[in-house]
Amino acid sequence: MSTPVRLSKHFTLAEMTKSQTALRRGIKNTPSEGHTSCLRAVCENILEPVREHYGVPIAPSSGYRSPALCEAIGSSKNSQHAKGQAVDFEVPGVANVELARWLIDNVEFDQLILEYYDPNDPAAGWVHCSYNPIHNRQQALVYDGKSYQPFNL
Repeated sequence: MSTPVRLSKHFTLAEMTKSQTALRRGIKNTPSEGHTSCLRAVCENILEPVREHYGVPIAPSSGYRSPALCEAIGSSKNSQHAKGQAVDFEVPGVANVELARWLIDNVEFDQLILEYYDPNDPAAGWVHCSYNPIHNRQQALVYDGKSYQPFNL
């Protein structure tokens, strides 16, 4: 059994590329060296600060997505996931809106989207956060399944 490829102290390449859809459909979801470098930056600049702050393990629900995987799930082949620049995740025991606020106040990012947010259910949805090694916009949005709005929660 081979040693897992570490992207940072707490995160591996395997967990940043895992996809149930890819497994079920036999879709190759292997990032290039450039994508892997971007995933490393996401882990170091987004996930590690969150892990350190909250002190609990985090299991990303989506990281890198190959163009074929993006197509299979109805996502854009030009998404930041396809570039290895984005991660979707939650922190156990932390409301997603609280996680989003903490990220906005404490981390450099390109785009943060509180996805499928429901003010009546703090566990609803997830946080999408991206990191661009060239330029980060600090753009924060909320997506309710219909439209994107500026984050002002």
